[in-house]
Amino acid sequence: MRRKSIRRDAHAKLNVFLRVLGRRVDGYHDLESLVLPISLADRVTARSADSLRVSSKGADRFAGKVPGGGLNLALVAALALADRCEQAGGADVQIDKRIPVAAGLGGGSADAAATISALDELWGCGLGPGGLADVGGRVGSDVPAMLAGVPVLMRGRGDVIEPASVEELWWVLVTFDFGVRSPDAYRWWDEDRAPSGPDPGPILEASAKGDAELLGPLLFNDLEAPVFARHPEIAEGKAKLLGAGALGAVMSGSGSSVAGLARDEAHAGSLAKAFRGALVVSGPPEEPGTARTGPGRG
Repeated sequence: MRRKSIRRDAHAKLNVFLRVLGRRVDGYHDLESLVLPISLADRVTARSADSLRVSSKGADRFAGKVPGGGLNLALVAALALADRCEQAGGADVQIDKRIPVAAGLGGGSADAAATISALDELWGCGLGPGGLADVGGRVGSDVPAMLAGVPVLMRGRGDVIEPASVEELWWVLVTFDFGVRSPDAYRWWDEDRAPSGPDPGPILEASAKGDAELLGPLLFNDLEAPVFARHPEIAEGKAKLLGAGALGAVMSGSGSSVAGLARDEAHAGSLAKAFRGALVVSGPPEEPGTARTGPGRG
């Protein structure tokens, strides 16, 4: 008898803006961010099995490595769901990595969210959106936003989300051969006493209209200054995107990836030629898909 198999695309995200409001007593930071799922995606497949295991392939194409054991968010997510699901059994979860690791694109959180969703169906847990979001929140701050599968405005430490309207936008992703740990980036923000960004109202309005020309100059990320001070090559990548004609550019999450906003798909393809291995992506994705690599010169 053929074993049941469930597949999910785990979409990466961009932070169209990231506003850090301050450190909380629990050690996290209060923030605001417009989280945009994009076409770049890992693929998560869950199959019935006698025991629970999570494995990945494709991570060796990136400089970073997918954490193993208890540090793998997808495994943590599977175990967290199993604790809430009476019907939980075994499962073999395979992750095909396409999202660069530790790049500020939410790959680990996306894998965790897709694992929760796939296993909920595989096991017949029937927790519903609220129950799954609760499980996701216990796994990681970004997981509820990734579970939503649509653009969201994220607040609190990432656990408060609401749907946001974003028309299709085209981007060029410039990635690096190193990652930036989120705890380090937020600690540097604290150490540098970095300021909080402006009210995001104009960004939300421009995003809802899909007005790339208006949106470009408004992009911001409060973590850029402290991260750029420690990794000037990321700042250079942003400057190069703007110099190549991007309408705007912003570091995603805690880095190290930088996203350049394009006028349309053709413009994105043109921008990508200035960078070796640049990724052309769109968001929000209408259908499951992956990014295309630009024929960059380096």
